[in-house]
Amino acid sequence: MNVVITGGHDAANSKAAPIERGESMRRLMIGLGVTAAVAGLLATGQPVLAEPPAPPQAPSRAFPEAPAEYAGQRIQWQPCFPPGQPLPPGLPPGSERIECGELTAPRDWHDPAGGEDVTIAVTRLSPASGPAGRALFTNPGGPGGAGVEMPLAMLVQNHTRVLENFDIYGIDVRGTGLSSTVSCGPQDATDPLDARDRSPQSIRAQLALTEEFAADCQRHSGELGRYVTTEQTVADLDLLRQVEQREKVNWYGVSGGTWLGAYYATYFPEAVDKFVLDSNAQFTGSWQEVFGWQPLAFERRWREDLRPWLAAHDDVYGLGATPDAVQKTVDELRAELKRNPVPNPEGAPLDHNAFDSMLLWTMYSKQAFPSLGEALAGLRGGTAPQREDAARTMARADAMALPMRPTPVADGQDPVLDSQTATMFSIRCNDTRFRGGPGDLVWNSELQGRLFPTYGYNTIFQPCAYWDRPDVELREPTGEGVPPVLMLQSENDPATAVEGARIAHRDFAGSRMVTVADEGDHGVYAAGNACVDDVVESYLVDGVVPARDVTCQGVGLPEPQQARTAAAKPAGLLDVLAELADTLG
Repeated sequence: MNVVITGGHDAANSKAAPIERGESMRRLMIGLGVTAAVAGLLATGQPVLAEPPAPPQAPSRAFPEAPAEYAGQRIQWQPCFPPGQPLPPGLPPGSERIECGELTAPRDWHDPAGGEDVTIAVTRLSPASGPAGRALFTNPGGPGGAGVEMPLAMLVQNHTRVLENFDIYGIDVRGTGLSSTVSCGPQDATDPLDARDRSPQSIRAQLALTEEFAADCQRHSGELGRYVTTEQTVADLDLLRQVEQREKVNWYGVSGGTWLGAYYATYFPEAVDKFVLDSNAQFTGSWQEVFGWQPLAFERRWREDLRPWLAAHDDVYGLGATPDAVQKTVDELRAELKRNPVPNPEGAPLDHNAFDSMLLWTMYSKQAFPSLGEALAGLRGGTAPQREDAARTMARADAMALPMRPTPVADGQDPVLDSQTATMFSIRCNDTRFRGGPGDLVWNSELQGRLFPTYGYNTIFQPCAYWDRPDVELREPTGEGVPPVLMLQSENDPATAVEGARIAHRDFAGSRMVTVADEGDHGVYAAGNACVDDVVESYLVDGVVPARDVTCQGVGLPEPQQARTAAAKPAGLLDVLAELADTLG
């Protein structure tokens, strides 16, 4: 994989301007042992790996109008929770108002009569006073995340102004959740691999597994898998708009939902009202570029936020009083788990890969820092109950992080997670071209691993390098003719790097960006930051478009004793979704 590690730019500057935080990243990389010359190139956005220019983009094909049998259908809305029966424990009043339904869409919008239809599962939450008349479509990211729980998550967070002014829709996009699904199928859980093992035997096994995984996903997904694309999905979304008889829609999308929102606006600009894009993928580039930023971003979050936090609370967790001491402890724990996996109360033993998953998923939200500290302390020398708690934390993270590393999936995997994984790779690999072959995967993952060891070696797992890609040409998202969209971005976001977000902001005309300084959470609306929430709700509810970009100060990191409180009531929307998944089974 030839990933060009490039820097982001402020929208007000020229394309040649260095990123604002380039100097801090240059120092970080020199600290990792990178030569000053290479670090300078990385930090200022210069290419480190040569890459051929992208081929000219073919003109996109226009969609035909939705045939009457699709546009004229009506959703048979029903209460999601049976009337007269108690709500599942932990759900707030108002949950009984959430309605469930489904609509039918063509498998191929370019040829509506040419194949079987697909089913799209949707939910809707209207204000207590009745339908609001303004639609807010939502998406949790992924790409491919199941989204029907989004209205419930927003209700749990109790953001009154949004709840009182919108009919909020959740959508399981084609391929995932309760909609027509794709699958990667079960795979044999053979000996666990380790992306950090660079022996020839290990490299061959990792590449073979990656190739097998790509083939399995396409075989199990069948013909539908070739039509699980952003292009087809945005047509489904606009069909929902038509079926619900809305002239325009509003949007709130997180992470991969920013990509989907930007493309919906590109294909259907006349339907755009207010679009909020939270924690932005580099939606003006390719999926290869989007995920190419992650090794740098995870390393930054680990070194600048999480590792120093653990060191500062050595009196609580006993992991080391300095960041380097914490690193030594973490490396020792990982090595021990590789030699001796711990029992898992709910499945196969948990090894170094589950440990990596726990570190990665903790970085998405600072509210998870105390839980990680407890888990690491439990693994290092805790009591039997503490070690069991640590195992549960690892197991939960391991299930969520399967798409991020080359590890076989055991038979019996949750079908929703399977469909989300398959949809993620179908969209990533179908949407945009992947450049590079097996040799590039080895060479680049070695470089990324040396630069950013927390996650960099795992970039060898690139199923798109082996994907039989269909004929898909997405329109270029430029922002031309689109009303101003609002982008939200924290500086140390580990999953969608600020550099990629700044490039998308620069290249998407009319966009406004809210940068959250000294913050690293992934998903910053409704996460306890009043400055962010005020800008978002003024924009969404009142129609106030910021005259210029905005900077909000981040919320401080938690104290260790906040662990139980945070677990009882997560702050961020993505945390809420994770809790709801457990609550609803």
